[in-house]
Amino acid sequence: MSKRMIWGIDLGGTKIEGVVLDRQSNNQVILRKRLATEADRGYEHILHQIKKLIGEMSDEVGDRPEIIGIGTPGALDPHTRLLKNSNSTALNGKAFKTDLETLLGIPIKIANDANCFALAETRIGVVKDICPEAEVVFGVIMGTGVGGGVVVRGRVINGSQGIGGEWGHNFLDESGGECYCGKTGCVERVIAGPSLQRYYHEISGREKTLKEIVALGATGDPYAQQTLDRLVHFFGLGISAVINILDPDIIVLGGGVGNIEILYTKGVEAAAKHTFNTRFDTRIVKPKLGDSAGVFGAAFLVEE
Repeated sequence: MSKRMIWGIDLGGTKIEGVVLDRQSNNQVILRKRLATEADRGYEHILHQIKKLIGEMSDEVGDRPEIIGIGTPGALDPHTRLLKNSNSTALNGKAFKTDLETLLGIPIKIANDANCFALAETRIGVVKDICPEAEVVFGVIMGTGVGGGVVVRGRVINGSQGIGGEWGHNFLDESGGECYCGKTGCVERVIAGPSLQRYYHEISGREKTLKEIVALGATGDPYAQQTLDRLVHFFGLGISAVINILDPDIIVLGGGVGNIEILYTKGVEAAAKHTFNTRFDTRIVKPKLGDSAGVFGAAFLVEE
């Protein structure tokens, strides 16, 4: 088995993506490959799809991994060793790491997808490009849900309960309503993509996608502008709580909501209003790697 290769797997609800990187050539991609997750066929099938993908990749590169990093939806509970908080519900309550290590016959390193995103952007993404001296990085995924990952001095911080960075389930505002996690008014229920679409529908009576709402905001649609103003206000309020506790050098915004330009102007101003400091030094930036970040971050787990 070649010591120069590092392997990563990004497990998503619809696809499983794998990558093999050449650590001796500045982490150049040797191979990237995808396979459908087919999660509707159950937990055991997901495990075997991962094994199938690794087998196909091994055949193509002519080598097998000694260890693999895997990014997952949800998090591994460090005490029970079971997966939790996954929107791929077939994984919840399962001994995913143990079962997969038994199936593959090799050890795996595991972290949630937001942590992998943050690690990749730190190692080879926007953080390396514009803030290489950063000691504390917070990676945000704002899409159908809201998640976060923390990297300190190049290492993922999972936390004692495996929930490091999970700002999406902090309380933000009662208007968000009940969350699937059992609480009310979570960050995710206020500023995630579906939450913004729901709010627009409530005030306008019209069903629109997030992309359509953003476009309507540029044309002066009052309901779209109200929805985006609400996003800016609550983004600033929510992210300032993270800044006040963690004080990251840089925050990277991923996911579909993270593409909304006003977050980098008015959103930054809103965050500054609620940050406990006389000035606002935190850099809030777009990611560089896009949907590649998760699988690259998974590969870098093996070097931690």
